[in-house]
Amino acid sequence: MKNFFDSAAQDWDKNQMHINRTAAVANELENIIEYTENLKAMEFGAGTGLLSIALQNLFSEVTLMDSSAEIIRVTIEKLKKENISKLSPILFDLEKNDYIEKIFDVIITQMTLHHVIDVENIISKFYSLLNNGGQLAIADLYKEDGSFHDTEFKGHHGFNPEDLKAILSKVGFKDINYKQCFEITKAENENVIKTYPVFLLSCKK
Repeated sequence: MKNFFDSAAQDWDKNQMHINRTAAVANELENIIEYTENLKAMEFGAGTGLLSIALQNLFSEVTLMDSSAEIIRVTIEKLKKENISKLSPILFDLEKNDYIEKIFDVIITQMTLHHVIDVENIISKFYSLLNNGGQLAIADLYKEDGSFHDTEFKGHHGFNPEDLKAILSKVGFKDINYKQCFEITKAENENVIKTYPVFLLSCKK
């Protein structure tokens, strides 16, 4: 996974679908996140920080966590160029390591969970990284037929949100809700366009 994102990092923000998807997710999150002063957030699998940049006015600080060194390098350069100081990119693999530096009020993640092999483990880590009453929001693919990824892929072919809801409940999350928030279209060939709906799921600790 890291090799793909390392190679894609430089041109990530040039993909209009990434921009449109992020705008749709951010618009929904603005209505979901319960704003209070000094909210501290983490974006897991943050990429170049598109989602957190769109939501930055809601937070006092945001930790942008990603396991791709090239993504982090590109993001640091971008934030410096745009003079954004409240977003802090860090190179960290939460799948393999425990993060103990901070606790957050909000954790958001966009199109990353389907790359995670052990979903329950990462959700348990999210739970431990949230303050009581904290919010988790996950945007990802609905279950698909495996055609979404063009290259070799070892993760999940999307999710049935009800299955995720069961895992979240088992870990301890409550007030779990989800809805479709976007639809990705991809050309399978010159004659066939496929659509891949994206859900946004939110819950509380």
